[in-house]
Order: sequence, then C-alpha cells, then structure tokens
Amino acid sequence: MTERLRHFVSPAPFDPVAVEQLTPEQEKYYLASQWQMMWWRFKGHKLAVAAGVVLLISYLSIFISEIIAPYALHTRHTDYIYAPPQSIHMFHEGEFIGPYVYALKYKLDFETLKRVYTEDTSAPQPIRFFCSGDTYRFWGQFDASFHLLCPGKSSTLFLLGTDRLGRDMLSRLIYGARISLTVGLIGITISFILGITIGGMAGYFGGWVDSCVQRVIEILKSLPELPLWMALSAALPANWSPLLIYLGITIILGLLDWPGLARAVRSKLLALREEDYAVAARLMGGTPTHIISRHLLPNFMSHLIASATLSIPSMILGETALSFLGLGLRPPVTSWGVLLSEAQNIEAVALYPWLMVPMVPVVIIVLAFNFLGDGLRDAADPYD
Repeated sequence: MTERLRHFVSPAPFDPVAVEQLTPEQEKYYLASQWQMMWWRFKGHKLAVAAGVVLLISYLSIFISEIIAPYALHTRHTDYIYAPPQSIHMFHEGEFIGPYVYALKYKLDFETLKRVYTEDTSAPQPIRFFCSGDTYRFWGQFDASFHLLCPGKSSTLFLLGTDRLGRDMLSRLIYGARISLTVGLIGITISFILGITIGGMAGYFGGWVDSCVQRVIEILKSLPELPLWMALSAALPANWSPLLIYLGITIILGLLDWPGLARAVRSKLLALREEDYAVAARLMGGTPTHIISRHLLPNFMSHLIASATLSIPSMILGETALSFLGLGLRPPVTSWGVLLSEAQNIEAVALYPWLMVPMVPVVIIVLAFNFLGDGLRDAADPYD
C-alpha cells in the first residue's frame, strides 16, 4: 500500500482582502486591454518588430524622396550611359579623407561597342552631405535644391550605376518607392471596403444574399489572377494621363483582391451573429450596420489587420509584374516595376547587372510585410 500524504492546513485565519491583493505586475496584466496585450506580445516577436521598423522607415522616406535622392528624377548624364556603380572609399593613399568616390573615365570598345569604364584613382571626389544639388519641385509645389547627399563639384555619384539614358539608378529607385508602396495601401483600402461590406452582408443576413455573394466569389476565384490583371490593365485607354493609369491600376488590384477577405468576414460573422451580445443588440433595436460595425467586426479586428499586412505585398507584386510586362504603369511614371522593365533584355542584364537592382527592395518589402503579418497574427491571441 502506498503511504498517504499528510495534508497540512494553515492555522492562520482566513483574510479575503489579503487573498485578493495583486502585485503591481499582476494587476497591470489582468487589467490590460486586448490591444495592450497584443502590443506586449508583438514586442516579443523580434523579427516582426524589425520588419515593422523597415516598413516604417520605407513609408516615411516617400515623404522626402526628393531630399534623399542624390539627383532629380529626370536628370540625365549623357556622358555616363550604363555607368557601373561607384564604390565608396574612406582612405586615399593611407590618409583618411572621409567618404569619397573616384572619378569615372571611359573608352569605347569597338569590338563589342560597349563603354568600358575605369576609375581614376588619382582624382578622389568627396561626397557632400546636407548640400545644394539638382533643383526639383518638392511634391510639385515649390522649387528646392536641398539634398541629403550630393556628388562633389564637377563629379558624379552613381552608387547603383546608371541606365540607358544616363539616369542615376539610386535616385530613380527612391522615387519609385513612392508609387510602388502607395499602390498597396490604396488597393488594400478598396479591397477592405468591398470585402468587409459584401462579406458582412453575406454573413449577417445569410439566405439568398449569402448564396449570391458566394457564387460571385467562386466565379472570381476560378479566374486565373495574372491573366485577368493583364486583360483589365490592357483595357485601360492608352491616351490616359499617368495619374489616371496609376488610379486605374490601384482600382483593378483592389477590385480583384476582395473575395478572399469577404469569405473570411462572412465565415466569422456566421459564427458571431448568434452570440448572446449580438442577439441582445438585435433585440434592443440595433440596425444591422450598427451591430456589424460596433459589435461583430471589433471581435476579429486583429485578424483583419493581419490579413491587410499579407495582402499589401501581393498588390505590390501585382503592380511590379504588370509594369514589368508593359501593361501597368508607364513612363514618365516611375515605379519599381517600370525600372525592372529596363531589364527585360537578357543581353542588357548580362552586360549591366545593376539594372536588376529594383528587384532588391521588392523582395525586402514583401518579406517585411510577411514577417510583420506573422507577428500580428501571433499577437492576435494574447491568452494563447
């Protein structure tokens, strides 16, 4: 037989006040709101925090693209067509002189008809910071010439090389971020309005409304996504202004992205509409719009936030693919997809590999959005 464990009882009198007392840490935890607990959980996801910082810096940069870029958007250097990236140096002949680049000189190879660039190591060109350079119109409102960094006097600064017209790739990459990053934000706004509205109606009312919405979603989901994008983009009039083309592409991306979100909203509302608080709100005379917006949607808002962070990259990739194929944004509008269209010729890529540089920020932004979405999804359930 096993020996029975002795049971000890504290002889101290029971004090209910002392039992209910919590430490400051416990009180902070138990009294925290859902959003506070999500934030604490999110801060513990280091990769998601780093991704959020990268995205924050990227989106803040679009407000000062003209200042960050070394050159104006359309500045051409006809003497430096397809110039390779210039390396930054700190020491010259053993002496520290600060960041500088060597001047470029070239000669034409008559066999390949290619410009061969070499660095003139006897002529260091210091990089200037917080300086006056190319004139631009800041957000199209007023003329300015202030730049974060500029080339030296009568020198060049091509940190990522130049294209076929002698335009600085780094400057065009910075300007292109303004278009490529905002396409996703505008597109997801349109997608969310349609997805929440249509999915909310299907989930709340059910019946024939739900059946009609589900059939429309099934038809749209059965169509190949990229060919449909291409067909609708090709249908945009060629004589439209660049702004109208931009708005047309964002609307197309938003109109084709809402079915997935609508189906998720519909499934959530089908479950939540029978909860006690939803029934009570309905019995008290609440309108469907009020019940959906004030009682049902907030219960899975974290899911919607995570869905947004995962949908924006697909729209950025969609714009990049369409512009690369020549069916999206067109010059003079500058986006990462438009810049990549310069690299369609495999011969140009083999000779001038820096033309593929716009692919790097696309990969970084898409990965950052996915890591951020993973962190938000993990933080959505603070009690897990």
